[in-house]
Amino acid sequence: MEFRKLGSSGMYISEISYGNWITHGSQVEQDAAIKCVRMAFDLGITTFDTADVYAGTRAESVMGKALKGIRRQSYELFTKVYWPTGSGKNDRGLSRKHIMESVHASLKRLNTDYLDLYQMHRFDYETPLEESLSAFDDLIRQGKVLYIGFSEWDAAQISSALKIQDAKGYTRFISSQPQYSMLWRVIESKVDPLCRQEGIGHIVWSPIAQGALTGKYLAGKKPPKGSRATDKKGGADMISRWVKYDVLTAVQKLKPIAEEEGLTQAQLAVAWVLQNPNVSSAIIGATKPSQIKENVKASGVKLSSETMRAIDGALGALPEKDPAKTVSPNPRA
Repeated sequence: MEFRKLGSSGMYISEISYGNWITHGSQVEQDAAIKCVRMAFDLGITTFDTADVYAGTRAESVMGKALKGIRRQSYELFTKVYWPTGSGKNDRGLSRKHIMESVHASLKRLNTDYLDLYQMHRFDYETPLEESLSAFDDLIRQGKVLYIGFSEWDAAQISSALKIQDAKGYTRFISSQPQYSMLWRVIESKVDPLCRQEGIGHIVWSPIAQGALTGKYLAGKKPPKGSRATDKKGGADMISRWVKYDVLTAVQKLKPIAEEEGLTQAQLAVAWVLQNPNVSSAIIGATKPSQIKENVKASGVKLSSETMRAIDGALGALPEKDPAKTVSPNPRA
């Protein structure tokens, strides 16, 4: 495993991190989920990402149990706040009330005294931005949070936050967590250049496009039994945008490219996002330890410019690049 600094901070994180978005607490039973976390750690992954909303808060609890007994200083633990975690009017968003209540609940579920990174899971249009940033700064000063970041913000929102942080003397963001893959490249024109300029590193999610880039889904064929596309607990909905004839046909063109590099298609997909020097880490998920063993082999892989052009040629106009696709829905709508 290789390591990269998270943005302009002094903290190193594993360039492949482990996330439990739609697996732990829902798609994967607790014992299997714990085995996956332990396997990730044994294979050199030290960075673990979750969120309070995942599996209705159960994912954080599973992560906390899985990491119990491991020396706290030997891993980096990330979580997020924003989406509803209850039925109350204030159980959502980025108000000071919800942030403070949520961080304490997350710390309890994760069995830790502090978070290495706390992230605003989306942009809140209803709460004054300064209120949210002030609350995050207070958490840093209290020692409950070491670094702060955001997920799926557009360039204008990022710029607005940085101006307030600089004017008020608040601690700056060091991370962005956007969706990024060969098929979803909406950050490249605006968000990525701004983050490079401001010292903000990316921790990207869905680098394998929910599994669509593995090559296991074939155009015109039923999804493999037990795959994410057959999961009725949320996985099938998330991958549905990619399980289409034209996408799956193009993905099969990546197979010889991967073979030429001595990689599986999943490894090629993870390696592709890591070619962006501003990507600090790529988040992988897993339903079984064998998937982790495969994906960590993408660490340290260097793809030639010829290979990168071949990938672009295989996918053609399919990748989504419209920066307007970065949207934060209203959690109270």
